[in-house]
Amino acid sequence: QAQLVESGGGLVQAGGSLRLSCAASGLTFNTYTMGWFRQAPGNEREFVATMPWNSGNIYADSVKGRFTISRDNAKNTVYLQMNSLKSEDTAVYYCAGRQYATSLRPEGYEYWGQGTQVSVSS
Repeated sequence: QAQLVESGGGLVQAGGSLRLSCAASGLTFNTYTMGWFRQAPGNEREFVATMPWNSGNIYADSVKGRFTISRDNAKNTVYLQMNSLKSEDTAVYYCAGRQYATSLRPEGYEYWGQGTQVSVSS
């Protein structure tokens, strides 16, 4: 049974930084594209960043230059480093995984974590 567990969320002032982690188990991690999505109250879940299993990172325009996705295949963990945080980054952040193929849509992912809250105060 695959499982994704996020951690690292919290409350931070605008301009600050947070690093989210997502630990995976029960899957062949190095064959999985890993993504981060977020959902603010009243909004649909939106794409943030994805790191395909083979190469290349893709970012939403809203976070490009501020967020960095990375992974450690030895630890079965994907990270999201978030810098220069803005109040509009406030949301529940979810990591997601799908084997091989890359997707920017939530419905393209097989497995999801439970989410971690990120709150940015202005």
